[in-house]
Amino acid sequence: MKVKVFRKEHFNAAHRLNNPNWSEEKNQTVFGKCNNPHYHGHNYELIVTLKGEINPETGYVYDMKLLSDLIKEHVLRKFDHKNLNLDTDEFTNLNPTAENIAVVIWNILREKIDRKLELIIRLYETERNFVEYDGN
Repeated sequence: MKVKVFRKEHFNAAHRLNNPNWSEEKNQTVFGKCNNPHYHGHNYELIVTLKGEINPETGYVYDMKLLSDLIKEHVLRKFDHKNLNLDTDEFTNLNPTAENIAVVIWNILREKIDRKLELIIRLYETERNFVEYDGN
């Protein structure tokens, strides 16, 4: 019997969507106001999902306090109130789209969480726009 558990967190970050191999005109056409050279920000909502068997000794799929601590230490500390383009190593050469941010977060947490558990990252960039990544 597999059960999913969810942890919701929040962070704020600025970014600029830009492909340095393209002209300014093409970047503006593709990314619009998200290509603002002075950056723009989002209030991201992050939902981390783990799916696995319930441990018969604890009754947990995963200790939610531990999951919260992992997210805070390895994701929020790294990205909250940062300019993703300028303040993070992860996006030095990677366009910080919601899709890429979700994959980066998945990779960070995958290293810290037992592989017997499925890991899914859902990232809301706005109330209506969100992405999900499960490592496949």
